[in-house]
Amino acid sequence: MAQATERLKQELRKLRECKQRLGDFISTASDLLWETDAEMNFVSGECLGGAACKDHSITAACPQITAMLDELRTGPFSDSVAARESYRGLEYSIPGPSNTALWLESNGNPVFNAAGDFLGYRGTCRNITERKANESTIAFLARYDSLTKLPNRVLFRERIEQALARATPESRVAVLCLDLDRFKVVNDTLGHSTGDALLRTVADRLSRCVRSIDTVARLGGDEFVVIQVGLEKAEEAAALANRIEEALNEPCVLDGHYVTTKITIGIALTPEDGTSPEELLRHADIALYRAKFEEPGTWCFFEAHMGARVESRRSLETGMRDAIVRNEFELDYQPLYSVASHEVLSVEALLRWRHPVRGVIGPNEFIPIAEESGLIVPIGEWVLRRACRDAMQWPGGRVSVAVNLSPVQFKSRRLVAAVKEALAESGLPGHRLELEITEAVLMQSGEATLRALHELRNLGARVSLDDFGTGYSSLSYLRSFPFDKIKIDQSFIRDLTGARGGAAIVRAIAGLGASLSLATTAEGVETPEQFAILQAEGCTEVQGFLFSRPVPARNIPALIGQIPPGLPESDLAARFPWPVNRLPVPNGENLVLR
Repeated sequence: MAQATERLKQELRKLRECKQRLGDFISTASDLLWETDAEMNFVSGECLGGAACKDHSITAACPQITAMLDELRTGPFSDSVAARESYRGLEYSIPGPSNTALWLESNGNPVFNAAGDFLGYRGTCRNITERKANESTIAFLARYDSLTKLPNRVLFRERIEQALARATPESRVAVLCLDLDRFKVVNDTLGHSTGDALLRTVADRLSRCVRSIDTVARLGGDEFVVIQVGLEKAEEAAALANRIEEALNEPCVLDGHYVTTKITIGIALTPEDGTSPEELLRHADIALYRAKFEEPGTWCFFEAHMGARVESRRSLETGMRDAIVRNEFELDYQPLYSVASHEVLSVEALLRWRHPVRGVIGPNEFIPIAEESGLIVPIGEWVLRRACRDAMQWPGGRVSVAVNLSPVQFKSRRLVAAVKEALAESGLPGHRLELEITEAVLMQSGEATLRALHELRNLGARVSLDDFGTGYSSLSYLRSFPFDKIKIDQSFIRDLTGARGGAAIVRAIAGLGASLSLATTAEGVETPEQFAILQAEGCTEVQGFLFSRPVPARNIPALIGQIPPGLPESDLAARFPWPVNRLPVPNGENLVLR
């Protein structure tokens, strides 16, 4: 008897422990418990705290119960309920607060008595609104851009395939590839938050330019694309491009900054430019690339001949990425002579690319591509290092080397550091390095550029303003920064003996240089007549084929201390009291040693 009593106590203790554990689980649950009879009518229920009811008591009138029972009778699980089977994952919604939807999930099991008679269902119901919201967000991000809320590449592909499936000769499709000009400048100078605001503004303006049946998508970065459907003629695509240009040319204020930008557009049409998404996108991209190269901020249609030219440019860009490693770049140097003493004062470094297939490629062909792609930054650093090393090998220790700097290099925070490293590695004194910039450098960002120029001057380097007279604000720039030299553009030198006022312009620039204590260099001097006028007008330095073409670094020592071949004989005795040697002129031409 005592043993039976003890076993009973143990069982009761276990039962209390189980009840306690169940109570603990229930107290932390947020489910709604419910029970029905065999006719699927609600019998009882309890809200454990977090479902859609106001208190813990549940009635048949509770909307979550009413909606659930309707789903069980007629919804996707009605066959399971009719077969008296368990079900899992019945999702349904009811109206929630503030016109939102409240999503719930129900699970249930059939209940039978000892005789196997069906008594009804018991189950749970939980609030899954947050989960559904997360799923909706994930589904949205899979097909839409998170920043602009425009279709992304995935949805763009779906839309263009649908458009092409419906296209006919009378109802054509146009694909417009768009690239935002100067977006990187905005990002780098004003910050990424302003850049993001600009992208959202562009997306909004583009969306207002198109019809509801068209599609505007963002493929990434500052690349946008438009699918225009139902076109009868190409002029409709041109009209859309014009509307987009007009809308995007309007300035905007972002994060307190006044921002102006332009957009470049390439257009491809069905059926002549392609009938697949790949063809249309590639051809629109080629047209965009052509427009950016020839005149950024405009639009153009794809034409068949563009493909070869664009592929050639892209091939050059690809080759440039490895040209430094393969040691394909070379420097030639063209001397700058003193008009007074006829001595070599400095030499200008001129970049050449010895391509393994195409031979020597001139800078006019590959420099624009290098600037456009950003490759000019590493290439420019190579030029600085090589030019400084070469200059250290020339006799006398006084001839300077001049290096041209691209506006793109000033956007890189590496520029000043790169100059420091080139001087330190080579041992070249700072005063023997001249840095030539054009007005385009000063136009891109005033304070940052001037600060970088002053830092370069603090290294001892001298700064020249190249192509002087061809810009719009050269005089104001001379006031804002103390240049050491101005180089007169060769277009004025060619007109020295003409009737268009070339001599008067050169006289004015030379006088300006003298009044500001600046050296003035005349570029592109090719005839004795030009040289005589430049002497008379007061230019201090000359450079051009009359004296020497660009030569390799190994030839520069032979030029230092020698008389240039183009100098008239009458000048020798008057200007050089010491013995001088004139350089030989092979085959009647100026010195070119290769």
